[in-house]
Amino acid sequence: MNTPLSKKLLFVSRKAPYGSSMARDALDALLAASVYDQDLSVLFMGDGVFQLVKDQAAHRAGMKSLAASLPALPLYDIEKIYVQQSALEQRGLADAELVIPATALEDGDITDLMEQQEAMLSF
Repeated sequence: MNTPLSKKLLFVSRKAPYGSSMARDALDALLAASVYDQDLSVLFMGDGVFQLVKDQAAHRAGMKSLAASLPALPLYDIEKIYVQQSALEQRGLADAELVIPATALEDGDITDLMEQQEAMLSF
């Protein structure tokens, strides 16, 4: 929902889902920001695209699956979900392997998306 005080915020998630807390921190910050009626977008780049992969074996790392939380994003009015096309290709991933639908963007389109934002948070 856009209000007169809302800002266009882009959350950029670049880290793999496990091995550090960065991916979880990005998701937590995104969900927290949704409470404040901001115009939110999220972009998965680089190893961050691994966060979107279905059937993650998080239990092997002794963690909860991050991918299990992602389908809830639309419930928080977070519907602008993007993924870096070149990162998917470099990692041999296809759209059918993703846990949620995401709009694939070429690198030039990512630059355009970033320029449209009032603020970005990178994790």
